[in-house]
Amino acid sequence: MRIGEVAKQLGLAPETLRYYERVGLTPSPARNRGRYREYGDEDAQRLRLLVGLRQLDLPLPVAAKLATMCADGRCREVSDQLRAAIPAERSKVRRRIRDLRHVDERLALLERELQTGQRPRELIRLEPRKEDV
Repeated sequence: MRIGEVAKQLGLAPETLRYYERVGLTPSPARNRGRYREYGDEDAQRLRLLVGLRQLDLPLPVAAKLATMCADGRCREVSDQLRAAIPAERSKVRRRIRDLRHVDERLALLERELQTGQRPRELIRLEPRKEDV
């Protein structure tokens, strides 16, 4: 498969796949006579796993490393690493959800107060971050 076809299947831009290759996150696929990248099934599977791990918010280098390990036949090891990492990742997600809910509450309050004619300067206050308190 050519890069455009793989990228479309993954919901990515072809430039994203070129970037992954350029920075060494994925191996270079084979090239055909016209020097176009030709992705095989193994390449596509590795990229699907990498993209899936990214969608779980794993950092790109970590996702690429795990996808490569699995492609190298070390999927059991990848499963063990994921099992160990999931509790910490879920904790980060829950913290972000709390932070976003707080921002939403502040925005709702600001919206209500602005509708009563108050000026933004008096309404927008710097709040200390919870981890700073």
